[in-house]
Amino acid sequence: MKKVRQFLSAIAIASVVVASLAGCGGGDTKTTEAGTTGTTEAAGSEAAGSEAANDTAAADTGDAETFLIGGIGPLTGAAASYGTSVKQGAEIAIKEINDAGGVKAGDKTYKFALEFADDEATEDKATQAYNSLMDKGINAVMGGVTSGACMAIVDQTLADGILQITPSGSADGCIANDNAFRICFSDQAQGVAMADYAVDTLGLKKIAVIYNAADEYSTGLQTAFEEEVKAKGAEIVASEAFQTNDVEFNTQLTKIKGTDADAIYVPAYYQDVTYITKQAADMGIDVQFIGSDGWDGVLDTVTDKATVEGCIFSSPFCATVDDSRVQNFVKAYQDAYKATPDQFAADAYDTVYTFKAAMEKAGSIESADLIAAMPEISVDGLTGEGMTFEATGSAVKAVKFVEVKDGAYKYTDN
Repeated sequence: MKKVRQFLSAIAIASVVVASLAGCGGGDTKTTEAGTTGTTEAAGSEAAGSEAANDTAAADTGDAETFLIGGIGPLTGAAASYGTSVKQGAEIAIKEINDAGGVKAGDKTYKFALEFADDEATEDKATQAYNSLMDKGINAVMGGVTSGACMAIVDQTLADGILQITPSGSADGCIANDNAFRICFSDQAQGVAMADYAVDTLGLKKIAVIYNAADEYSTGLQTAFEEEVKAKGAEIVASEAFQTNDVEFNTQLTKIKGTDADAIYVPAYYQDVTYITKQAADMGIDVQFIGSDGWDGVLDTVTDKATVEGCIFSSPFCATVDDSRVQNFVKAYQDAYKATPDQFAADAYDTVYTFKAAMEKAGSIESADLIAAMPEISVDGLTGEGMTFEATGSAVKAVKFVEVKDGAYKYTDN
């Protein structure tokens, strides 16, 4: 159950200081008092190329006021790709909304700006990043990107009474308080959905699991998946743990090879999956691999796409789907950043549109009003149409499954 709100008195922000921006991947930066790096920029949603990425999110606001989003995520370190995707996905949405005239909340019009602070996917840096953003007068928090960093700030955002939406923090603790919501699937929902799909649709009966025992995302999925598999009458024939930064999985795979497993579930991020699937292939293990949304991006890291051919993982977003809105987003992202967006970018895009919907519903940018509006809105996002939010903070949307087919991501037929 969420904690009772302990909001401080709402303080109307008459103005915010918006930093000037530069191009994607190399914008002007400034060191905050906490030592984190913040950038403020936005990228175009039209086919405007890299020039669009150089525009500030708050440029040409005219008579509109500014709604400043404080983004928190890793821009450096091992998890930098996730934070970069979130930042850039948000920039696409910000440019799109601002170009369309901004957001009407009550009798005022607002345009979005983004200030993004690097937390290096660590708890202490996340706290520093949050404090630095609050000093800049942010109106809402987008983050953290990883579960541990997100949970490090949830009690602070509650005490400050500010709306917090994490694009991708899936652990239960990320939405422990009444002011916190998320766009991505919860670990529980995703783990159960994959177990149901594995047993009911794929017909799997004996499943092995390899998970990161040091990561709350991985253990949350592992627990939910294993419990549901057993509840459905199938068997977990092995459950093998590894630790963060491990690159050798011979011990775990050898144990699994000695079982009669017909599949291996890996609830982990694509860096780990790259090593595991390659080493499994080298050992002659030829079974169905299934996974979680952290797999998104694996085709960019494997040296041989054949090692993940036929693998299936849960994901709310697929860049190759034949949908005009998705393809418009993909084109804008590719034009701006010369890369294909992943689900982290799509989650962030939907986060910005969720802020917009909350502002419109509340008719205000007061934090308490925005938070109260969240369970009453519906968002047609890239990661789910008609997405709504429970009072618990979870997004309500269908879980989808992606298969690696012919070296590309494709939604499964069922």
